[in-house]
Amino acid sequence: MTEPSAAHGRRRAEAPAGHGIDEVLAATRRGVDRVEPADLAAAQAAGAHVIDIRSAVTREPEGHVPGATVVERLVLEWRLDPSSAHRMDGGPGHDDPVIVLCNEGYYSSLAARDLRDLGFHRATDLVGGFRAYAQAGLPVDEEPTRYVD
Repeated sequence: MTEPSAAHGRRRAEAPAGHGIDEVLAATRRGVDRVEPADLAAAQAAGAHVIDIRSAVTREPEGHVPGATVVERLVLEWRLDPSSAHRMDGGPGHDDPVIVLCNEGYYSSLAARDLRDLGFHRATDLVGGFRAYAQAGLPVDEEPTRYVD
């Protein structure tokens, strides 16, 4: 019988075990051009798909980024993957820019990493998340532009 590899049970075989979340986030963000809140509207105008993965508990009282599509994090990969039977209509292709946003820009970095693993090589996230966007005084809608469940 062979010994299990050190990577057994981990999603990324090349990732060493035993690192804290700060190290994981730093590695996830290395070499990625994250989007500043002030640049989000221009990215959208240039064709970027903005995906809001915040939970309803924060979305409902805080509001929504105009033009963003709400996709629950639980189903994100299935709704965006072009090869998925559960893909959302009008979803991005692998070459399209995708900007993920969460509350403060942490969880979205991990979600963008997962999308890059699926082939969305231009997937990134919003620096500071929705809260930095709102604090910058940028437009906020009461209702989402689009919700995909």
